[in-house]
Amino acid sequence: MHKAKEVAKALYDIDAIQIKPDRSFTWTSGIKSPIYCDNRLTMSYPQVRRLIAKEFARMVEQLPTKPDCIAGCATAGIPHAAWLSEYLDLPMVYVRSKPKGHGKRNQIEGRIHQGDNVIVIEDLISTGGSALESARALQAEGANVLRVFAIFSYGLKKAAEQFENADIPYETITNFDILSETLLENNQLTKEEKESLIEWRDQLGAE
Repeated sequence: MHKAKEVAKALYDIDAIQIKPDRSFTWTSGIKSPIYCDNRLTMSYPQVRRLIAKEFARMVEQLPTKPDCIAGCATAGIPHAAWLSEYLDLPMVYVRSKPKGHGKRNQIEGRIHQGDNVIVIEDLISTGGSALESARALQAEGANVLRVFAIFSYGLKKAAEQFENADIPYETITNFDILSETLLENNQLTKEEKESLIEWRDQLGAE
């Protein structure tokens, strides 16, 4: 939990995660949100990205089956997959959202082998759709997807259901609940604002 809070605070401190309790952010879907998450900003902060890579490595070490390859989801998962694969001295690939429209029409860039045990790296889990699409593309090439790892999750019920239906476990370094608790402890949110955030998330997850 200590590292989960440390990562949550780091993401908030560099504005990778921004909170507006008045819900004045508008997502692409049109949803009015109190939170905006852009983990791409971590690329510009070596100390933060090293912290994330080490936490991903710790998560890998706890797995009963070790990966043969690290796969990054295009685009925001790619740099974190690269740093993790370098840290672990493992091969890496990345997965496009759809096959390339020219050349060899690859969806997976890099070399994947039949039977490879693979960890998929994503920056953010909302509903889980993009990460699962990458996982399925890897499975279609004969890979065994051990797990999806991400930096942050909103903790939506829909994501948990989708991963369960796909029979693919997922794990994140930190999440919405830990973030809100950390901000409360640091006096960056009031108790009422924290409760409002959790209520918004739970309502969104129920839709």
